[in-house]
Amino acid sequence: MSFFNSISRSMTRAQRAPKRATTPTSATFSPTEVAPPNNIPPSVAAPAIPKPLYLSSPFVEAALVKGNFKTIVMLPKYVDIMEWVAMNIFDFYTNLNEFYGVIAECCTQQSCSTMSAGHTLSYTWINHERKSVHLPAPTYIDYVMTWIQNLLNDEATFPTKAGHDFPQSFPSTVKHVYRQLLRVFAHIYHSHFHQILHLRSEPHFNSLFAHFLSFGREYELLEVKDVKGSASSPVAVGQLWEKWRDMGILEG
Repeated sequence: MSFFNSISRSMTRAQRAPKRATTPTSATFSPTEVAPPNNIPPSVAAPAIPKPLYLSSPFVEAALVKGNFKTIVMLPKYVDIMEWVAMNIFDFYTNLNEFYGVIAECCTQQSCSTMSAGHTLSYTWINHERKSVHLPAPTYIDYVMTWIQNLLNDEATFPTKAGHDFPQSFPSTVKHVYRQLLRVFAHIYHSHFHQILHLRSEPHFNSLFAHFLSFGREYELLEVKDVKGSASSPVAVGQLWEKWRDMGILEG
């Protein structure tokens, strides 16, 4: 099912009851479309990077949902695709927001001075002067989650009343939302997975992320390059996506 090919279809659907989660203070910047990698110094003999815990057994296998996620992301019969995507975007946002809220005290300006998502990758933000700036991870995530919250509260973007249709720009908007949510997932895996383990929440977090990846690939909200990054600046969770694909949890 191609989400972007469905835009020409009727967008009429049943009323969706308004439901919003809480987020931090309002952001004044806009999220970037593409995150340029950090400048990488000339080649030197680098020490071996230890294998991340989230790629190690038994943590990589920990999940609440067993089997392939394909079955739970398929469009239900008689459900409009726009409504289905909107509902899932809201659920992914709400659940991720709650997970981050639990580990937020460990994500500080000092411990996470950049929005890192890999050993050579830090995402940047476009400020009001249209310049790319590096921000501490908690500030970046605050801006992302507030920006998404504002979109969810915008009746013109995420309509909740019967008779109000989704805008023609909805597919491109949610694709941008999805990319930003991926960055929050990537930072948590890269910098805070040990805290997830300490809380014994890795089955819940893994299942949420696998569901997020499967849904994004099914409805063309995520591209492989978003998940894997570039050769010089790979996204840390790209290896996790490949591992789960090899395990049959996700499809290519």
